[in-house]
Amino acid sequence: MTNPDTSEPQDTAASLTEAGDEAEGGEQEISGDAAGPAAALQRAMEEQRERYLRLAAEYDNYRKRTVKERQEAEARGQGDVVRGLLEALDDLSRFAHVDPASVDAKMVVDGALMVERKVLKSLAGHGLEIEDPTDRPFNPERHEAVSTAAASTPEEDHLVALVFQPGYVFRGQLLRPARVVVKQWQG
Repeated sequence: MTNPDTSEPQDTAASLTEAGDEAEGGEQEISGDAAGPAAALQRAMEEQRERYLRLAAEYDNYRKRTVKERQEAEARGQGDVVRGLLEALDDLSRFAHVDPASVDAKMVVDGALMVERKVLKSLAGHGLEIEDPTDRPFNPERHEAVSTAAASTPEEDHLVALVFQPGYVFRGQLLRPARVVVKQWQG
């Protein structure tokens, strides 16, 4: 029954069929491997996209929160300044509602000075400094020269002779320069 000639083609056919099956399986494995990395890359890309979106949302929330906190801190700071001025405002209100027939000029001046001192004390407590550069060297970064006056000696050249309007500095920041008269040596 076994014929080497007939078994040979059968073996060849069987071996070709097996080789074809292996080749198809190999293609499936290759295409399966190719689909596997593509799917894995797609998943990784989606994960990165989701991570990016979460980070973007977190950053947006952080930005909004810091803006809100900065505004709240600014409002608290302004509230502290106003709270410090309330006592002086109360004094000014009491002083403004006094019967003019019952007060003299000295009392008006004394009352105004008292309110001024309280306001300045309160603002100084918050960091306000008054710039009064009388008899000090002229500084164009902090002073505004509105006029000049003759200096009697060369040493007085560029010294401030008179302050028309004081300057104000708040925590190192110049709010308004002092308006001054500067001495000049004519020699």
